[in-house]
Amino acid sequence: MINESNITPQLPIHSGFGHGSTASDVTAGIDLSGKTAIVTGGYSGLGLETVKALASAGAEVTVPARRPDHARTVLAAAGVGNTVVVEALDLADQSSVKDFAARFLASHSTLDILINNAAIMASPEQRVGPGWEAQFATNHLGHYTLVNLLWPALVASGNARVVSLSSTGHKLSSIRFDDINFAGGYDKWKAYGQAKTANALFAVELDRLGRDSGVRAFAVHPGGIMTELQRHLPKEEMVAAGWMDAEGNVREGFKTPEQGAATSVWAATSPALDGHGGVYCEDCDIANPTDPESPLARYQGVDAHAIDKADARKLWELSAEMTGVNAFA
Repeated sequence: MINESNITPQLPIHSGFGHGSTASDVTAGIDLSGKTAIVTGGYSGLGLETVKALASAGAEVTVPARRPDHARTVLAAAGVGNTVVVEALDLADQSSVKDFAARFLASHSTLDILINNAAIMASPEQRVGPGWEAQFATNHLGHYTLVNLLWPALVASGNARVVSLSSTGHKLSSIRFDDINFAGGYDKWKAYGQAKTANALFAVELDRLGRDSGVRAFAVHPGGIMTELQRHLPKEEMVAAGWMDAEGNVREGFKTPEQGAATSVWAATSPALDGHGGVYCEDCDIANPTDPESPLARYQGVDAHAIDKADARKLWELSAEMTGVNAFA
């Protein structure tokens, strides 16, 4: 029987940090010596800054990478190559996820922090595995399988946290349970929105299933940041969206990568979140529910469909059916 109490309200806790806080700000005074962490996509953009912050605080960090040699080169250049372990992993390939999880469990008995950071955004239509839409398969299903397979190590920690990177992209689409793979016509932004909603709902249900075992889960919106995530977007589209001007100057309000990594690192390490979980965070705090009357509703807060408990359970069941993996079966 799952304990349905100890539910964290979707309301700010006034953390003392904010939009401009950096990953090093939120880890100041925190000692992660003896802790193990995994950061998917931890060799570019936000992921790299996340790894640097965790490693600087003393954690042993593993970076699963689709391009391991490239990842090692980047991490070495960033000055953390000697303290970070790189392993091969392609989140779009379920066999690769299973192989990575087996290797990790063979060498580690515990996992204290798992940050599901890697993602693709607004990519051209692509099918992976048994015909799955690639953004949903990579951003959600790959991480779903990873967490379920690493469950024994997370439980063994006794106090583990799982952080899933969502974004305000969740506002673009709820879960399309009637056409999850866009068989009826592909829309790159709705596909991204669905995947980011899935990341948020995953944290809701994982926290419900895991909190009695000492595993808490959080979803995070890192903020607007220019990284390799935009690699599929032409400049003209980003100008039209108001992200930059015609000269390529990024608009005010965008974060640096170190600021963008701060909320992930805060959710993974902050003592202020002890005993909490299952919530969507932004700007190093628990986010407010979206105010639909606000002119900033598209950019702030979490929409109801991304924290809906019934949809979170439904998505978990669907993910288990699609992947054949479920630690709680």
